[in-house]
Amino acid sequence: MAERIQQRLEDRIPELEQLERVGLFTRKEIRAVLRKASALEYKIQRRALRKEDFINYIQYEVNLLELIKKRRARTGYSFKKDEIEHSILHRVHSVFNRATGKWKDDVQLWLSHVAFCKQWNAKHQLSKVFSTMLAIHSNKPALWIMAAKWEMETRLSSESARHLFLRALRFHPECPKLYQEYFRMELMHAEKQRKEKKEFEQAKMDLGEFNYSEEILNGEMARIVYREASQKIKGVEFQLAVLSIAKLFDFTQDLQKEIVESLQARYADDPLTWDYMARRELELGSLQPPEHTTKQKKVSEMAQREERCCAVFDEAVRAVPTEDMWKCYITFCLERYNRKTNSEELKQKRLERTLSVFSKAHESGLLSEALYKQWLQLLLDSNLSEKAMEVAEAATRHFTQSVETWQMRLRVLIQLKRDDVTQCFEEAIKHVKSKGTLPLWTLWLEWSEGTNSKEDTEVLYQRSLHATTPAESVTMKEMYLDWTYRNRGYKKVKRLFTSLCENCPFSLDFFRKMIQIEKEQESCKMLYLREYYERALREFGSTNTDLWLDYIKEELSHPQGKPENCGSIHWRAMKMLQGDLVEDFVSKYTLLQTGHL
Repeated sequence: MAERIQQRLEDRIPELEQLERVGLFTRKEIRAVLRKASALEYKIQRRALRKEDFINYIQYEVNLLELIKKRRARTGYSFKKDEIEHSILHRVHSVFNRATGKWKDDVQLWLSHVAFCKQWNAKHQLSKVFSTMLAIHSNKPALWIMAAKWEMETRLSSESARHLFLRALRFHPECPKLYQEYFRMELMHAEKQRKEKKEFEQAKMDLGEFNYSEEILNGEMARIVYREASQKIKGVEFQLAVLSIAKLFDFTQDLQKEIVESLQARYADDPLTWDYMARRELELGSLQPPEHTTKQKKVSEMAQREERCCAVFDEAVRAVPTEDMWKCYITFCLERYNRKTNSEELKQKRLERTLSVFSKAHESGLLSEALYKQWLQLLLDSNLSEKAMEVAEAATRHFTQSVETWQMRLRVLIQLKRDDVTQCFEEAIKHVKSKGTLPLWTLWLEWSEGTNSKEDTEVLYQRSLHATTPAESVTMKEMYLDWTYRNRGYKKVKRLFTSLCENCPFSLDFFRKMIQIEKEQESCKMLYLREYYERALREFGSTNTDLWLDYIKEELSHPQGKPENCGSIHWRAMKMLQGDLVEDFVSKYTLLQTGHL
C-alpha cells in the first residue's frame, strides 16, 4: 500500500512544480498540499474503506481547484492548464469512479459526480457518468430525465435525448413525467428547427442538403408521443399537464385543439375537465387593441369573461352534480373575489356571485365541511352576521359530530354576543362523542371566565372533569388549578390541588404549576414544596431527570432546605430512572455540583 501511495504522490509532482514555477503557489504551500494529500491518500487506500474519506478527498481537490482559479484571476495568468487543472480533474474523476463503484446504490454520490462534471465542463466524462449511472439506477425516471435534458440543452443533441427517452420508456412504460418531458423535448426540437429555417431564409441562404420536414416543424413528433401516452396513461391530470406544455409553444394550436377534444370526449364527467373548460374563457382576449381600451371597458370586459366562466360552471354542476364539482366552482369564485381591483362595482359583483354559488351548493347538499368554514368566514368579513348565524347552524345540522363545525358556530355566537351561547354549548356536547370534546370544553370555559360568575365557572370546571376522557381531563385540571389561583386565592387552590390529586392521570405541568404557585408566596414553605415534588416524582420520577435536579436545587437554595437530603434524593434518582436517563442524570448532577448548571 505504501508503494502505491508513494507513486500517487509522485504523480502530483509535475503539477505542483508548475504551480510553484508560474507563481500561483509558494514552496511552503506546496509542502502543505503534499502533507494533506499524503494523509488523504492513506485514508482511501486502507482495507476498511469509508465513504466519508472519499468525500473529504474530493472536497479537498475541489477546494484546491477553486483556489487555483482565484489565483489565476488575481494574477492574470491563464497558461499551463493542461499540466495543472487537467491533472487534478483527472484525479477527481478517478476517485469519484472508485467511490461510485464501491457504493453503487448511493444516488447522491452519483449526482455529486454529475454536478462536478457540469461545473468543470467535462462533457465527455459526464456522458460516461450518465451511461454508467443509468445502467445501475434504471429504476429512477428522474435520472433518465436529467440525462436527456443535458443531451438536449447542453450538447444540443435532440437525437441522443430522444434515444434516452425511448430507453427510459422501456423501463417505465406508464410514467407520466417521462412522457411529459419527452413531449416537451420534441416540441423544443421542432421550435429549434423552425428558428434555424427562419434564419436561413432571412439570410437568403441556399438550404442545400438541409431538409426541414414540415411534419416535424409543426410538432408531429410531439403529437405521436401524446397519442402513445394517452393510450397508456389515464386521467385528466396528465392531459392537462401536456396541454400546459403545448401552450408554451406558439405553433401548437392544432395540437392543443386535439388535446382539448380528447379531454372533452374521454373525461366529460370529470370535474377537472369542466374546471379547465370554464377557466379557459378568461384567456379569450379583447378584440380591441389595448391602447384604445379605457379602464371602464377593461372592467366591463373582465366582468363579461367571468360571466362566461360562470355560465360554463353552471352547466358543469348540472351535468356533474358532485361535491368536487361544486368545490371547483367555489374555488374559482373565491380566487376571483380575492384578486385586487380598483373597481368597487366589480368587487361587489364578485362577492354576490360567490355567496350565490355557496347558497346553491348548500341547497344541493353538496357542500363540504371545509367550504362551510370558508363561507362563514366570508360572511363575517362582509359583516353579514345574520346570514353567518344561519350558515353556522346549517353546518352543524349537516356535520353534527364534527367538533370543528361546532367550534365554528360557537365562535360566531360569541363574536356576535348572542344570548343562546350556553344553550349551543349544551347542544354541542350532547351531539359530539365524549372523546374529542376537549376543544369545546376549553372554548366554553374561556368564554365563561369572561362572561359568567365565578360560581358558574367553577361548576362548569367540575363538570368538565367528569365529562371529558381521562387523557383530556389532564388539561382541564391544569386550567382549573390556574383559574382557582387567579380567582380564589392560595388557600383555595391548595385544597383543590389535594382534591384533584385523588384522581389520575396527571401531567407534569400540573405539578409544576402548583410548585410555582407555592414559590410565589411570601412565606414559601419547603415542607409544601417537598410534598409537591414527591407527588410529581411518584408519577414522573422514572422518566424525567430535570424533576430530580430541580428538587435537589430546591433543597440547596431554599432557606428552609436541607442540603443533607440531596444524597438520598440522588440515590433514589439512580434507582428510579430508566435506561440512558441514568447517564444523563449523572452528567447534569456533576455540572450542578461544579456550578455549571
